[in-house]
Amino acid sequence: MNRYILARFMLMLPTLLAVAVLIFVLVRVVPGDIVAVRLVLGGSYVTPKVIEAERARLGLNKPIWNQFVDWMLGMIRLDLGTSMWSGEPVAREISIRLQLSLQLAVMATVIATAVALPLGILAAVHRGRWVDNLVQVVSVAGLAVPSFWLGILMILFLLSVFQYLPPLTFTSFWADPKANLAQLIWPALAVGYRYSAVATRMTRSALLEVLREDYVRTAWAKGLAQGVILRRHALRNALMPVVTVIGLEFAFLIGGLVVTEQVFNLNGIGKLIVDAISQRDYTLIQGLMLLVAAGYVVVNFVIDLVYAWIDPRVAYQ
Repeated sequence: MNRYILARFMLMLPTLLAVAVLIFVLVRVVPGDIVAVRLVLGGSYVTPKVIEAERARLGLNKPIWNQFVDWMLGMIRLDLGTSMWSGEPVAREISIRLQLSLQLAVMATVIATAVALPLGILAAVHRGRWVDNLVQVVSVAGLAVPSFWLGILMILFLLSVFQYLPPLTFTSFWADPKANLAQLIWPALAVGYRYSAVATRMTRSALLEVLREDYVRTAWAKGLAQGVILRRHALRNALMPVVTVIGLEFAFLIGGLVVTEQVFNLNGIGKLIVDAISQRDYTLIQGLMLLVAAGYVVVNFVIDLVYAWIDPRVAYQ
């Protein structure tokens, strides 16, 4: 098991290095210049000498390879650099928004898992009955309804029926749990319902496939109770694809809720990514994209460990 964990961990390093190179190249290839955005597009006339001085101050006059080496040396020192737009450290720009996005992702994932697993099991056990049909209607509706549109409906419903509007200013959970949950519970419900639909259908499909296996039929023939069969024999073997779906959804939620954050006025990582791209803030874009990539890599690493816990044959192989 330890050898399996070490092997999976070592695979993370070359993956992150390749992602860092790709991000750096793509950011430099995309048309646009932060100096032009800051100085020229405002409508004022700026002399070429001022533009060159600004490029030199930002380090953009250096060769590409030199800029990449400087960035990688900073990465080794855990320094993501300084934002070219605000002048603040990139790590600080990210950290003040990461708490919100990470908490929202955790809450949405917990809600999605709590909804998906029971519904998927019910649909699989009662296949072809009204319970199965009802669960499929609920899951298809979740797939069809965008989370941001559901969020708009939630806000309109709360405002028109209860004259209640969620707080617009983010408050840390440790500072005021009530105010924090009052703001984040609604986007978490909207996003969680959307992604619970995917996990529900995956749970149903995986469990139906396992229930057709010979060892499960043997357990039925031996007269074991339905709960025992599901808990000891079927569910654990059906969880592997479900874990994959839930894990990848969690990684996506950290930086992929751009529209939902706009609807609920949340200043999270998704909104910061859009702002950084529109401002051509190279260092901030690099830090954000590396964060998202690292999130996917870490989540995949955790999923591999969960695989080995669910089915020890994975680690032995």
